[in-house]
Amino acid sequence: QLVESGGGSVQTGGSLRLSCVASGNAGRWKDVAWFRQAPGKGREGIAGINNAVDTTHYLPSVAGRFTISQDGAKKTAFLEMDNLKPEDTAMYYCAADWRTDGFYGPPLTPARYQYWGQGTQVTVS
Repeated sequence: QLVESGGGSVQTGGSLRLSCVASGNAGRWKDVAWFRQAPGKGREGIAGINNAVDTTHYLPSVAGRFTISQDGAKKTAFLEMDNLKPEDTAMYYCAADWRTDGFYGPPLTPARYQYWGQGTQVTVS
């Protein structure tokens, strides 16, 4: 189970830090990512870490403003969001994958991730 926290309301130009924790007896995840979904829009992947090849990926519209990171145990992830804009307003979801038995999709595509959190709301005005 993944649990997000840290959402809230901020003014344009402000910052927020989201957290995602894998609960229970989960071991180290293989991949972790943050997605968001604005009202009336589809879910989009915005930042992800691929631990198998030690790479990070960002949606171009957030690159340079958002930073994804994880702890050494690979059970907690963070999304540092700076210079927030009204268009960043959305529900933000954490997703992670522990599967090692195949290819489930490119980074930042929903099918790649096995489990999802319930989301945390970010509102920028």
